[in-house]
Amino acid sequence: MNWARIGLIIAALFAGLSAVIFERGGDQSQSSQFLGWPKQYQQKTLTQLPLTQQESIFVRGFPGKIARFTDGRRQLVMRWVDQPTRKLHPASDCYKGIGYDITPAPIEFNERGIQMACFEANKGDKKLKVCEFIEAPNGQNWSDVSAWYWGVMTDDQPDGWFSYVIAEAL
Repeated sequence: MNWARIGLIIAALFAGLSAVIFERGGDQSQSSQFLGWPKQYQQKTLTQLPLTQQESIFVRGFPGKIARFTDGRRQLVMRWVDQPTRKLHPASDCYKGIGYDITPAPIEFNERGIQMACFEANKGDKKLKVCEFIEAPNGQNWSDVSAWYWGVMTDDQPDGWFSYVIAEAL
């Protein structure tokens, strides 16, 4: 019996199961505090769009909900997260993953004065400006996913946050 091989297999199994063991896993039906998607963004009516194939795959095992919208000019991907999780990651990671070249852009402020992390995404002749932020029901917000994660992991805040990713053509 090769004990090193058995130890490696046990370590690999533990690593694979650690996300399930150490996170309050969930599916779309477990978001008990979810009260629905906003009807407007920056005073523009939102129309819900079907999820892309990549978004539909990502939503499996995601601790919350994901939806895609348009306001007629921009596309918004909203994610409702019902617990601190590393499964909520920066939008730039998603765009890189589907083949876009990313160029960081300066922080911007939306109409409510909320800081948004921004970048330009380029793929062939498609050029987008993408900005994102995360907001708690009490109005607290973050422009950085990692700052949100560590902030809510070490604070006694109620669960439930909206992540907004806003993309518009350049």
